[in-house]
Amino acid sequence: MRTTVTLEPDAEAAIRKLMRERGLTFKQALNDAIRAGTATPRSRPVRFPTYRMGKPLIPLTKALQLAGELEDEELIRKMATGR
Repeated sequence: MRTTVTLEPDAEAAIRKLMRERGLTFKQALNDAIRAGTATPRSRPVRFPTYRMGKPLIPLTKALQLAGELEDEELIRKMATGR
């Protein structure tokens, strides 16, 4: 398929670098770069460790109320120190 592509200068420089390094034509280098950029990565999923934190010390149904109280306390502290 033929199409016209307008490349930005840095993208053109990257394609020309591939051409020099691998001895490719412009068309081959461009196609290889597109394939490499759109390939599905085959890495395994990232896993994060989890920890048991025990039972909550406060009822979680009141979490927004607690957050508001903590924010109020912080505002009062800042006002008292003049910040």
